[in-house]
Amino acid sequence: MFSPVLAASSLLFIIVIVGDYLRRSLSSPLNSIPGPWYSRFTSLVLKYNEFTTNRTRYIHQLHLEYGPAVRIAPNELAFASAGAVKEIYCSGGSGYDKTEFYDLFKVYGRRTMFTTLNKDDHARRKRILADRYANTNIVRKPSLDGIADRAASFVKRCIESADQSLDLYVCLHSYAFDCVTHHLFHPYGTDSLQSKYDEDIMRELTFDDSLQNRLVQYYSPTLHLVFGKLLYLFAKPRETPLADDFVLDTSAKTDTTSFTLLNRLNGVGSGPPQPQLDHLDIAAECLDHMAAGIDTTGDGLCFLLWELSQPSSFSFQRRLREELLANPGASFDKLPYLDAVVMEGLRCFPPIPMSLPRHVPRGGRNIDGYVVPEGAVVSCQAYSVQRLDRSVFPDPDTFNPERWLRQEGDAERKRLFFAFANGGRGCVGKHLALAEMKMLLQAVYSRFTTIPDETRMAGSSMEMSDQLISSRPLGQKCLLRFNPIGAADRPV
Repeated sequence: MFSPVLAASSLLFIIVIVGDYLRRSLSSPLNSIPGPWYSRFTSLVLKYNEFTTNRTRYIHQLHLEYGPAVRIAPNELAFASAGAVKEIYCSGGSGYDKTEFYDLFKVYGRRTMFTTLNKDDHARRKRILADRYANTNIVRKPSLDGIADRAASFVKRCIESADQSLDLYVCLHSYAFDCVTHHLFHPYGTDSLQSKYDEDIMRELTFDDSLQNRLVQYYSPTLHLVFGKLLYLFAKPRETPLADDFVLDTSAKTDTTSFTLLNRLNGVGSGPPQPQLDHLDIAAECLDHMAAGIDTTGDGLCFLLWELSQPSSFSFQRRLREELLANPGASFDKLPYLDAVVMEGLRCFPPIPMSLPRHVPRGGRNIDGYVVPEGAVVSCQAYSVQRLDRSVFPDPDTFNPERWLRQEGDAERKRLFFAFANGGRGCVGKHLALAEMKMLLQAVYSRFTTIPDETRMAGSSMEMSDQLISSRPLGQKCLLRFNPIGAADRPV
């Protein structure tokens, strides 16, 4: 039977709850920060853009409309200035602590260096493995020889593709896979540029479509538990049995070469005693580095070669080829135009589009002139940091490597370069990634010119599909033609 008292009580309860929510929203100390009106009340618009692989571009549009500081959710702010980058990611050495959003990326239920939340835990893990990613280790002959061998395998694929196009999305991710497993596990690395089985492992990771499933699990564990089987029909969970078998088996090896990460994780090497890791910790760390190394280098090179192959970039491709042919055998780090091409590629197409969220520490902080209370979530994304300030990056959406050759403004450009993040929690694999990218470009453009396969490849396929920790092409393919350089192209 209908009860007027019960109905009135329920209505009053709803009014009190909604009223309290509105009161807190309208009195929030974040209300002074510009942003769309709905960001005061809900994060649903932000979450929608995450689910539709559009978070990075959505936040960038807000920056274009509201400026370098913008409110994107009731308790979340995005920044795009050098000062904010320094405060959030570099203060105190490692910046602010990571948020629970990184729980999305745990491996085997374990926290890796990437997913540790507080600075102390991160520092302990980083002490174990940082020396393996130091430039002094990367440029050792066994390490560079492995990259050179894999670049040669890639060139072989280019030669075999004569008179037809080559799918760079697959081949570049295979190259990145083979390079990173060489660094992690040599002599037990993969050869996916030649081996179909190894390529299948790479495909399992690279073509993964589990983002939406993981987002549901993170934001609503109960919903994920109740509707998990139904969710599977359109948002599959992460399933990588081949990669798991490879990493679990290989990480149990105890005789890897001295420059490898696994060698260090097993407690080998100089330095102070390291905390002991069990086998699953080691495997989780290795799988995390392996997946990251495939996506970042593979995606970054894919977008870069595509851009270099456009008619608007032919002059850049020609100048790169001239530098390489004029300096045969030169070290990849002694070629200024090659460096400029890579820097511009990483500026325009940062491989990790994720905003890198952090919690504001106890007591609150001042960021870009705004007083931000403790516990608020703040972040910067490379896509916007490297575009928004037009006084530093004129015509920011245009690919132009030559901007990096100008002395004027060099310091400011470098201050706003955020492709590898900054501070103590910046990308530990930066030197390895740069070596892989430069050696691949050196091997390719000293032998070939590249053009798009216009008959089979639509430009829309190369729009960014924002997977948070990767920025793969929407169509997951990139068809280019490789034309051998003739004698007329070589310097006299």
